[in-house]
Amino acid sequence: MPDMFGKKVFILYPQSVIQEEMLHLLVAAEYEVALLRDTHQTLRVLEKYPDSILFVNIEAALEEAQWERFIRNILSTEKTRDVRIGILAYNADPELTKKYLMDIGIQCGYVTLKLGLKESLKIIVKALEANEARGRRKFVRAICGPEDKAAFNVKYGSGYLTGTIIDISSVGMACSFDTSHRLKPGVKLEDIQLKLKAVLCRVSGELVGVQKDKEERVLIMFSKDVSPRDRYKIHQFVYERLQEAIDAL
Repeated sequence: MPDMFGKKVFILYPQSVIQEEMLHLLVAAEYEVALLRDTHQTLRVLEKYPDSILFVNIEAALEEAQWERFIRNILSTEKTRDVRIGILAYNADPELTKKYLMDIGIQCGYVTLKLGLKESLKIIVKALEANEARGRRKFVRAICGPEDKAAFNVKYGSGYLTGTIIDISSVGMACSFDTSHRLKPGVKLEDIQLKLKAVLCRVSGELVGVQKDKEERVLIMFSKDVSPRDRYKIHQFVYERLQEAIDAL
C-alpha cells in the first residue's frame, strides 16, 4: 500500500532539458522534485530521506567507473539501501543499460534522453508511478515561513481582508487573517490575490473549514477555473520552497 506522503524525487546533476522543461512538467504532475549538484551532499540528503527516489545523470562530474561505485555504495549502505535509483543519459549504450539494470539492479530504469522530451518524460513518470512516488497524497504543498513573504488579500463586502499563507498547494491553502472576521465554511471568495514573495496571482475559492489551536487556521480550496498561468506560478512557488528546504541541508 502506498504511504500517505509519497516519496521525494531527487535529480543529481540534471541535464539542461531537465532543468528547463521536464522539471516543471514533473512538478505540475504533483511530484515532489528537487535538484542536487554534489555527490557528497547527495549522500547526506539520502540518509535523511532513505525512502526517496534518485535519478542520476551519469554523464556529468564523474567518470563512469566512479558513478558505478557511487551507485553501488548507495544500494549497499544500510542508511541508504532503500533508495530507488534511475539513470538519465543521452548515451544509449546497451552494455551500460544492461550493467545498471541487470548487474547493479537499479529499480527506476535507464532513461535515454535522446528519445526526446515526451518519450523521456513518459518513461520517468512510469517509473515514478511503479514506485508509488506520489503515495496517497494527490497534491504537493509547501509550508511557508516568515522569510517567504507569502500573503493574500480577499475582497469581502466593501473592503478587503488580508492575511498570511501558512501552507499552499495548487488546489488550496491554509492561512490566517490579520484581523477578526465573520467568514464561515461555505463562503465563496471570488477575488483572492496571492502574493508569493514578489509574484502575484489571482484565484477564486471557497472557505471550507476553520481550525483553532494556538492560532486560527482558515482552509480555502481554490476553484477549478484557476488560469494555467496562475497555477504555474503556484507550482513554481511550491517547487522553490521545497528546493530551498533541501538546499538548507
